[in-house]
Amino acid sequence: MEMMKNFPNFFIVGAAKSGTTSLYEYLNQHPDIYMSPIKEPNYFAKDINPEDFREDYKKSIQLDFNEYFSKPKLERIHIAFVTNFDDYLQLFRERKKEKVAGEISNTYLYSKVAAKEIYKYNPNAKILMILRNPVERAFSHFVMNLSEGLVTYTNFLEEVLYDFNKEKKGWGISHLYIELGLYYEQVKRYYDIFNPNQVKVIIYEDYKKHPEKVLNEIFSFLEVPHYKVDLGKRFMVGNAPKNYYLNKTLKAINKKIGNAVPKKIKNKLLQLYKEKFTTRQRITEQEKKELLKIFEEDIKKLSKLINRDLSMWLE
Repeated sequence: MEMMKNFPNFFIVGAAKSGTTSLYEYLNQHPDIYMSPIKEPNYFAKDINPEDFREDYKKSIQLDFNEYFSKPKLERIHIAFVTNFDDYLQLFRERKKEKVAGEISNTYLYSKVAAKEIYKYNPNAKILMILRNPVERAFSHFVMNLSEGLVTYTNFLEEVLYDFNKEKKGWGISHLYIELGLYYEQVKRYYDIFNPNQVKVIIYEDYKKHPEKVLNEIFSFLEVPHYKVDLGKRFMVGNAPKNYYLNKTLKAINKKIGNAVPKKIKNKLLQLYKEKFTTRQRITEQEKKELLKIFEEDIKKLSKLINRDLSMWLE
């Protein structure tokens, strides 16, 4: 198959809420790197079934693939669940002379089969992952859901523990605030299958403090020249609503009539709303302490696995 030559040769497998959106945008700037126009196609997470998703999540990932692939130039979108291999290959049809091609799907870290599936199709693939302090990751996830009107409880600990204790859990079913941060088994799946030289673990806190240095490490890992990336724009900065119920009402109104409002006016209204009705929310020391009880052993095991001091996550 002609398109097979464009098959991706690197995969960023997560973790969710750990800077993968900004990384996608930065890698897209490199002339020798081709990124899938669907940032998260999720093709290799074959144990995650979109039919099982809760309704709000199912609606957010709906895509007419026939219509999408019929366009001469593929539109850049955030997420979809591509289940057909030929469709997946089409995501790379616009690759020209770029030395490497890749994609980012946060399901691949959580999925129990993605590592095996990626290896099956490309045993020489390079694997990248960004891991964030799991407590901070859970809090960022909570703030995002709070702003989207998707929480059951507006108190962080209540919401996280309620979700953790649900009987029916899974990607797109529950929120997995805790499960997505229990990294040890997830990372080990890749270490068990791929040569360690093919796997690179990035610590989110390093990436945030020294983005240019970490990006150059990634470029070296991908065997492309170092490149000066424009780091000026910030992506997916999460603010919490000052009034959860007002925010939820406005979100519902936006879904109904948002498309009828001209884009320029809509953007101004959104900016005004962020300035007046949202705020930066911080996790408390008590909340950190409570969640660390859950994550502590996993962090210690991960530290040994990746041979990296993670004591800063235990403070």
